[in-house]
Amino acid sequence: MKQTTTTGDQAPTGGMSAKTRRGALIAAIFLMATSAIGPGFITQTATFTTKLGSAFAFAILASILIDFVVQLNIWRIVTLTKMRASDIANAAIPGTGYVLAILVIVGGLFFNIGNIGGAGLGLNALLGLDAKLGGSISALIAIGIFLSHRAGVAIDRLIVVAGIAMIILTVYVAFVSQPPVGDALYQTFLPSTIDFATITTIVGGTVGGYITYSGAHRLLDKGTVGIENLGAVNRAALSGIAVTGVMRYVLFLAILGVVASGVVIDVSGKGANPAAQAFQAAAGDMGLRIFGAVLWFAAITSVIGAAYTSVSFITVFKPDITDRGRNIATVIFIAVSLFFYVIITTPPAQMLVFVGGLNGLILPIGLSIFIYAAWARSDLMGGYRYPRWLLILGALTCALTWYMGYKSIGPIFALLTAA
Repeated sequence: MKQTTTTGDQAPTGGMSAKTRRGALIAAIFLMATSAIGPGFITQTATFTTKLGSAFAFAILASILIDFVVQLNIWRIVTLTKMRASDIANAAIPGTGYVLAILVIVGGLFFNIGNIGGAGLGLNALLGLDAKLGGSISALIAIGIFLSHRAGVAIDRLIVVAGIAMIILTVYVAFVSQPPVGDALYQTFLPSTIDFATITTIVGGTVGGYITYSGAHRLLDKGTVGIENLGAVNRAALSGIAVTGVMRYVLFLAILGVVASGVVIDVSGKGANPAAQAFQAAAGDMGLRIFGAVLWFAAITSVIGAAYTSVSFITVFKPDITDRGRNIATVIFIAVSLFFYVIITTPPAQMLVFVGGLNGLILPIGLSIFIYAAWARSDLMGGYRYPRWLLILGALTCALTWYMGYKSIGPIFALLTAA
C-alpha cells in the first residue's frame, strides 16, 4: 500500500506553482548537498588527504560517480512511486522495508552523534567554546527548529544559507593554500594508491545511510512527485551532485595545499582536529575561524538532515503518525544523539570517520532493493518504463559497493577500536 502521509508543508502536486516547485527543488538540492558535505566528510577529507596526498583525488572522483548513479536512481524511483524508501522496499520485497528502516535509523543515530560532535568542534574553533558545550548548544538549536510551528520553512532557509556560506568560505581557503592542482588532476584519474577502505568510508560519508534518501524524501514531503515532475527532479538531482562534487573537490584542494607544503597534521592524537589544523596552517587564526564557521554550518545542517531523514523512516512502523508526532520523534532522536555524544569518550574526529564507514556498509543493501524494484516492479511506478542504461549503471554500482564493503569491514571497524 502506498504511503501518503507527509509533513504539513506538503503542497498538492497538481496545484503547485512554479515558484513553489522551484523552492522545493532548491531545498532538496541543498539538503542533499549539506548532508553529503557534513562534518564527517570534512574530517574524513582532512584525515585521508594527510594519509594519501594527491591520490585521495581518485576517491573523491569515485564518490562523485557513485553519488551520480545512486541519487538519480533513488530520486527517480521515489518520485515515480510517490512512496517513502521503506514502503518501496516492502512493496518490492516484503519485510525488507523494516530492515532498511532499522539500518537507516541506527546508522543515522550514529552519524548524528558524530554530527553533534562536529558542531562542537566547529564552535570550539570559531568561538573557543568547549567542544562538549558547543555540541550541546548546537543540538538544542536544532531541537528548537523542530519545535517551531514553521519548522519546514526554517529548515529550508537555514540549509540554503548555510550551504552557500560553506562554499564561499572553502573556496577562499583553497585559493590561499595554493594546492598542486596539476598533480591532483593527474591523480584524480591515475592514482598512485587505491585504498578501498578509504573509498568506502568517503562514499558512506557522502551518500551512504540516511544521506541517500534525504533529498528524495524532502521532495516527497513537498509534493514534488509523479511523472509530470520527473524532468525537474532529474535536473535537481544533477544540480545537487554538481554542487556536492565541486564542494568536495575544493575542500580537498584546500587541505592538499597545506599537506603538500610540508605541514604535519595530527590525525590520530586524542582530541585531534585535522581539518582545523589545515585551515589554520593555510590562513592563520582567520583560517581557524573560517574552519569553525564551515564545520558548524555543515554540522548543524547535517544534524537536521540526519534527524529529519531518519525519522521519516518511522512511518513504515506507524503510518498514521501526525506531523506533530513526527516533529516530536525528531526532537527525541536529536536528544538521544546528544545524550550519547555527551557520554561517549571516542574523539569526535575519529567517530566521524567511523560512522562514514558504517554508512558505507549500509549503502549497498538499500541500493540493491531499489534496483530490484526498478527492474521487476514497474507496476509501482504506474507502468513507467525504467531507462535501461540507468538500471545497468545501478546494478554495476551495487556490485561495486558490495565489493568495497567486503574489502573494508575490517579496516573500518578498526577505526573505532583504535581509540
